[in-house]
Amino acid sequence: MKFPRVSVLAPVLVMVVALGVLQHPAAAQDAAAPSSASDASGYSQPDAAKRAEAYYNYTMGHLNEVYYLGTSRSEFANAAIEFYKKAYELDPSSQLIAEHLAEMYYQAQRTRDAVLEAQGILQKDPNNLPARRLLVRIYLRTLGDLSGASAQKETATRAIEQLEAIRRLDPSDKDSAIWLARLYRVRGDNQKAADVLSGILAQNPTDPAAVEQLAQLDLDQGRGEDAIKLLEDATKSDPKAGLLDLLGDAYSQLHQPVKAEAVYRQAIGIEPDEPSHHRGLAQVLMAEEKLPQALEQYRGLSALDPDDPDNYLRIAEIDRQLHKLDDAEQAIAQAKERAPGNLEVTYSEAMIYEAQGRYDDAIRLLSSAVTSVKSGTEPAPSNRRTLAILYEQLGRVYREAGNNAAALNTFADLATLGDEEEQRADVMIIDTYRADRDLPHALEAADKAIAKFPQDHDLRITRALLLGDKGDADAAAAQLREMLTHTPQDLEIDLDLSQVFEQSHRYTDAESVLAQAGQVATRGSDKEMVDFMLGGLFEREKKYDQAESEFKQVLALNPRNAATLNYYGYMLADRGVRLGEATELVKRALAEDPQNGAYLDSLGWAYYKQERLPEAEEALRKAAERERDDPTILEHLGDVYFKSGKVDLAVTQWQRALEQWRHVLPAENDPEKVAALEAKLSTAKRHVAEAKKTNGPSALR
Repeated sequence: MKFPRVSVLAPVLVMVVALGVLQHPAAAQDAAAPSSASDASGYSQPDAAKRAEAYYNYTMGHLNEVYYLGTSRSEFANAAIEFYKKAYELDPSSQLIAEHLAEMYYQAQRTRDAVLEAQGILQKDPNNLPARRLLVRIYLRTLGDLSGASAQKETATRAIEQLEAIRRLDPSDKDSAIWLARLYRVRGDNQKAADVLSGILAQNPTDPAAVEQLAQLDLDQGRGEDAIKLLEDATKSDPKAGLLDLLGDAYSQLHQPVKAEAVYRQAIGIEPDEPSHHRGLAQVLMAEEKLPQALEQYRGLSALDPDDPDNYLRIAEIDRQLHKLDDAEQAIAQAKERAPGNLEVTYSEAMIYEAQGRYDDAIRLLSSAVTSVKSGTEPAPSNRRTLAILYEQLGRVYREAGNNAAALNTFADLATLGDEEEQRADVMIIDTYRADRDLPHALEAADKAIAKFPQDHDLRITRALLLGDKGDADAAAAQLREMLTHTPQDLEIDLDLSQVFEQSHRYTDAESVLAQAGQVATRGSDKEMVDFMLGGLFEREKKYDQAESEFKQVLALNPRNAATLNYYGYMLADRGVRLGEATELVKRALAEDPQNGAYLDSLGWAYYKQERLPEAEEALRKAAERERDDPTILEHLGDVYFKSGKVDLAVTQWQRALEQWRHVLPAENDPEKVAALEAKLSTAKRHVAEAKKTNGPSALR
């Protein structure tokens, strides 16, 4: 914007000149003598003596203003204002003096006086551009200090009125036009903003500021393709880093991460030390799941801006996902130091504790955060969203810790926040009953939830899967088929149908549904899921070669797919083949998720098959700590104890396993495994009884 700027002299020079002028008033008049007739035209006082005195006061005001700008000392601001006021009293018709007085009020942050002075100028001269530009500067600065929506809207409207007048008076003022477009966007006058920006681009099609604003406008309105074309054309011949950043944002919005990554890297090549380019690249690398590369960017950002807590927060999140939990804890400590009490930091810290299995610490943090939010003064909508996130995570941690009663109470609190939160809470309440193997209550909760939200997609799927868990595959399949739309969106339903059929041993039906799912799976992650489920299905059917082929296809797409690595390794170990390869596969799965109880069980079982009993015991004990109610893990641990000669411990674990088999969901029941376990337990008990009878209790230890 073409607002008048006062040049600031070097501080030492300013001090010398100002002090010299203060001591020798006559010298000030000589030093400030107009260099041309146009300079003198700013003074309208006809009386020569008064005009000279006005000119002297104006000059003194100017010199004190310059010194204030160089030192920020308030005494020079006050002196400048007093000199300008005296000059204006002597020459009240001088617009030049009035403009400088208004400007000085503004510089001294006497906003009300500045506004009144500028408005007074406009009453005399509505075409005075410096006064209008000053008012715009004041309104824009005031906008940043306002919190109320109505006050912001009123101030923005005042700024727009002045900018519209400036645009009429000086159509060439591009800066004012850009600000006008920005404020139109803020106010929601998108068409007016587009008209202003199109006018600028008609004169200069690659004007960076206009291109940026119009691209932002397109992105705001969901016209990503238009934004991309505009930005690609503008950066083709003259790539500017800021526009490349915006182009990266546009590519990201349209889910084109490869292109986004390329332009962010191009922007970094132009401005290597600009944090925004690195931040955009880091975000898109996370979207591409290139976590080590994203981590490198955030570490670089923490070096560029070591005081920004967000950098350490993101580092902690990535380290957690990479299962570098000690590193994550160190990074979150850095974030806490820079942003004490920040709820996002607290939430991330709780998730790290959860990943470490430190459930009590996670619960303590989240509970404290809930109390803090409930007792705070934050506006209701923001407060509600924050509480919803905290309640949801707290309930999940309670459930993970095995405290399902506390989880249900927490989800009930979540449900009180609003309809949207109630829908989510209902799904989680149902899942909690299911995790507790309480199908009657789970189905009852599902029916109540569907009565309240009959069109909720997730609730209807959840209820159908509960029927599958109950063993009623026909009813479950019928409900799921009712939801089919014969579009690519059917993928989720197809996968759920295959699960229902597999649970009920209808393997041919499950294969058919998965073949159909494979035809609509377009994304890599969808193909991974279909192939993984096919591999599991073939393993259940004892079609091991076909299962292995499917697992290999998944790992070709994603070598770090933990679920596939684990299932593949367990399948080999359970069959007692290629045990070294089986162990390495499971270890790779555990590298992705070190605390996973099922993966620890697979590793223990692979060691057991290799007669590596101490290692097997260690892995299986950890697995049993993570999954206390899993009958397979408990049985495996008993097998290790028995082979190690710890028969009484084996009996204890097998008894626990048998008890858990009695509580599994109907669809998960396996009578053959239960019968084999009962026979094994009966034999072990006889062995224990005979050993005690012959040698005493110590013989079994």
